[in-house]
Amino acid sequence: MYETKTDKLEQAFDAEAVAALKTEMAALKARMDAAAVAAGRPALDGAKAADPASGAFMRYLRYGIEAGVELKSVEGTSGAAGGFAVPREIDAVIDTTLKSISPIRQIANVVKVGSAGYRKLVTTGGTPSGWAGETEARPETATPTFREIVPAMGELYANPAASQAMIDDAGFEFEAWLAGEIATEFAKAEGAAFVNGNGTNRPKGFLTYTATSEGDNTRAFGSLQYVASGAAGGFAAANPQDRLVDLVQALRAPYRQGAVFVMNASTLAAVRKFKTADGAFLWQPGLVEGQPDRLLGYPVIESEDMPDIAANSLSIAFGNFAAGYLIAERSETAILRDPYSHKPFVHFYSTKRVGGSVSNSEAIKLMKFAAS
Repeated sequence: MYETKTDKLEQAFDAEAVAALKTEMAALKARMDAAAVAAGRPALDGAKAADPASGAFMRYLRYGIEAGVELKSVEGTSGAAGGFAVPREIDAVIDTTLKSISPIRQIANVVKVGSAGYRKLVTTGGTPSGWAGETEARPETATPTFREIVPAMGELYANPAASQAMIDDAGFEFEAWLAGEIATEFAKAEGAAFVNGNGTNRPKGFLTYTATSEGDNTRAFGSLQYVASGAAGGFAAANPQDRLVDLVQALRAPYRQGAVFVMNASTLAAVRKFKTADGAFLWQPGLVEGQPDRLLGYPVIESEDMPDIAANSLSIAFGNFAAGYLIAERSETAILRDPYSHKPFVHFYSTKRVGGSVSNSEAIKLMKFAAS
């Protein structure tokens, strides 16, 4: 008896469930058809039916109904069809044009200073002496003369800005790249000042000092000696290499140890063509990688800040720059990241304080392209 009642109850439950499910599906289909007709197009993917709890995806999972699913072709060749979603890749290494950086810092005397008030004392001449017999009087001798060297100081600065969105979205390490660009530009600017700086809020370049043909014994302190090339705006027509020998020998022997030639590429092109009487070139290439080329046995340093050959130009320098030119550096390049002053831009305020001047005018000689 109990088994019969249970079977009838299960049959009644199944019949009622099926009937209710069919009624619900019919009503749902009617509502969806009416909504589609009112909109004039198939429903969008994910659109809600009259029942707030059932979306197109849930309807598909529950009932297998595909009426609410919109199908389109997706491709990466067209931006609107999906191309915008395809990630782009860029090279993480940003190529840049090579900049000419003056090598004067590598051959000069660089000192780290704690303030802009750096001073250097230099003595001119020596202590005079004399000969005397065993019992003869020793008169007083003169004392050395002191000179004060004050490197002209200046501050390099840069203050580029970039939007925060650019920094966030750049496909490479933007801040590191910008810091490298600033450092390179600073090196280029200070190198030019070491050669041609006027000394006003920047280093004083060695080519801006007074140049005279007087020798070390008669020349005023702080002026540089020049050797004439033998012709205005060029080398002498006969034996031009002899003037280079004169330039080398104008520098006294103690300074020739460690001396170098400094000129730009245009001047070096002319000098490289000089030959001796037996046809050998005066210029010799470096035989080992990293070793500089040599002229008359001395290293040649190319500096694009040196002037081209022209009338009365000082286009070649020869000397011991470690003894002759002083670079006073307050600190390394400092970069301050400032995201507050000009929102939404981020400023990169960069500074570097550096000075330079000739410390020993006997250690550097110049060639002037003039007849005398």
